[in-house]
Amino acid sequence: MRILAFGAHPDDVEFGAAPLLIKENQLKNQTKIVVCSLGEAGTSGTPAIRKKEAVAAAKVMGSQIEFLNLGRDCHIQYNPQNAIKIAKIIRQFKPEIVLAPSLTENQHPDHLNLARLTRDAARFARYGGLKELKKLPVHKITALYFYVSSAEWDRKPNILINVSDVKQNWEKTMAVHKSQMNTKKYIDIVLSKARALGASMGADLAVGLYVNDPIRVKNISDLNLSSRNY
Repeated sequence: MRILAFGAHPDDVEFGAAPLLIKENQLKNQTKIVVCSLGEAGTSGTPAIRKKEAVAAAKVMGSQIEFLNLGRDCHIQYNPQNAIKIAKIIRQFKPEIVLAPSLTENQHPDHLNLARLTRDAARFARYGGLKELKKLPVHKITALYFYVSSAEWDRKPNILINVSDVKQNWEKTMAVHKSQMNTKKYIDIVLSKARALGASMGADLAVGLYVNDPIRVKNISDLNLSSRNY
């Protein structure tokens, strides 16, 4: 299994989806993070520092990491050219699952733009007629999921994943982004959200995902079985 996670800035994946990747790495699945800017507009930390932190965090998680220039922080634009850049990475890595920020307007426009770009790229990656992608074989992913930002408190996720067993590794991953802790207590914010989601399913911590397409199963009882195994 290959899982590809996109973040608009260094730390986005770590705060929103890191425990999911940590769990998959423990299952010997292959995961990769793609960071689409270097957080140039941030108040704390230079682009060089933030890139170094992202590399170190990926190492803690056990994930590969790649940096994709979709524009400077606050300048990621929703256009076909950027979607094609993402589609190239999808064709190269050949993931079954793709993760992206949620399709919700929140505190940073880059998040929504990247979500829309990734959604389009997942479709572009399976189109055989795009001349910009001709050199790479087409690839159809199995599922696209959108992870929940720490700023989103008013929407119920479609899927909840119990991540209580990787809390220590998740905290260690987030703590690598020391430059960002000068702005807010992000670890406390993220874990508060995870505790609330966890409490709703009888777990210590949980992470939420939104689906792009309906979940497909053979029998309705398969859904019931899945909900018992968290």
